[in-house]
Amino acid sequence: MAQHWQEILPIDRYKVASDGLLHEYDRKVLTLLYQPLIGSTCFSLYMTLWAEIEENRLWSESSTHHLLMNLLELNLKDIYEARLKLEGIGLLKTRVKTDEGGRSFIYELHPPLSPEQFFLDGMLNIYLYRKIGKTHFSRLKRFFSDQQKPSEGEYVEVTKAFQDVFSSGAPGSMQYIQGLSEELQEEENQQFIGRTEPSPIQIGVDLFDFDLLTAGLNESLVPKKALTPKVKNVISNLAFLYQIDAIEMKNFILGAINEHEEIDIEDLRKGARDWYQFVNYDQLPSLINRTQPIVHQTQLTEPKTPEEKLIRSYETTTPLIVFKELSGGVEPSNANLKTLEEIMIKYKLPPGVVNVLIEVAMRKTDMKFTKGFVESIASHWARKQVKTVKEAMELARNEEQKVTESKKTNRSTNKKPIRTELIPDWFDDSSKEAGKDPSQGNNSEVEAKKRSIEEKLKAFRK
Repeated sequence: MAQHWQEILPIDRYKVASDGLLHEYDRKVLTLLYQPLIGSTCFSLYMTLWAEIEENRLWSESSTHHLLMNLLELNLKDIYEARLKLEGIGLLKTRVKTDEGGRSFIYELHPPLSPEQFFLDGMLNIYLYRKIGKTHFSRLKRFFSDQQKPSEGEYVEVTKAFQDVFSSGAPGSMQYIQGLSEELQEEENQQFIGRTEPSPIQIGVDLFDFDLLTAGLNESLVPKKALTPKVKNVISNLAFLYQIDAIEMKNFILGAINEHEEIDIEDLRKGARDWYQFVNYDQLPSLINRTQPIVHQTQLTEPKTPEEKLIRSYETTTPLIVFKELSGGVEPSNANLKTLEEIMIKYKLPPGVVNVLIEVAMRKTDMKFTKGFVESIASHWARKQVKTVKEAMELARNEEQKVTESKKTNRSTNKKPIRTELIPDWFDDSSKEAGKDPSQGNNSEVEAKKRSIEEKLKAFRK
């Protein structure tokens, strides 16, 4: 995985293109429906690129990324990460060309889904509901909807057809059709300004094991023809959204088959959603990074040492898999899953950092995963703004070293205290003289002092 400075530089040029006209209504959709999912930085990047396209045009002038950094007041790393999120959610496509003159990009803006597409998407609407809650979600549905038009039975159609209003008259001269064929043709290197229909988010069907699914389904109950391409697309999205494997998906399909031996998509979605909420205490999934974002990966070369291999593993593995591996393959409990989700959302820790946190927490608590202890580490790391696996490992080492030194200090202080007195520096020489062998000094004077002290003691006793 390359770092952002390997993928993009301030001097690299870019142009902004639009896949059709963007309307003012799109701005409302982006602000109210997309921004809660992608964040304000991604929203600002999209809006800035949109502003660079002239009104009713499909292309912008060429600019450098340095200008984009100044416009947004962001560093190149944040811009690159925001660009990846826009690409992932279907709002941006990026093309690059490298030649002798350097590297240039084309950022093609794609319009957002219509409100109807968004609220019936099956993925983005679930993430939005989880993000903003039931009350605001209902308010947005009311904002983007209105009363249906009256049914056709209540009113009689009186609209005139084209041929009832207009007629086609023959021209009186051939001058009208001269050069007509050339004018009807589209000019070379030109395109008409219009708008294409935006495509919803679709998880690749190759990521789901349909062979295992069909092997577990009874042909008499669910015929293979029921697994249409549209149904397969929905199954792939549901499997990604709710983390459902092929064996569990079989049960939802059996519950969604109707009397016509067809799979009812809405029943399938409802069954998967109800199951997920049941096992997750009425919660819905959140939109988070699956693995460590590219911009926060540090192990770029092929790992050689054990530590480099561990960093690479943490950067490319999901927290759920790391948790299962440390647990010996045992599935995490619902409480553990909820704790994992909370620390990634509440404290905004990247997945790679969460992987380090999982190991630190479990090693320190005899393979337990106590919520209070985990949150104490997560809040500390969030305040320290830990973003990379290497930073998390270094911080964990430093904390362990502090604990070890503190224990040594406590053991030493538990010993019987030895009285020490503050003495001036010059006292060292006299104390050394006093500690010399008496035979080297004047013995007669010492004996005389002893006799004098003994006589005073005798007199004091009397």
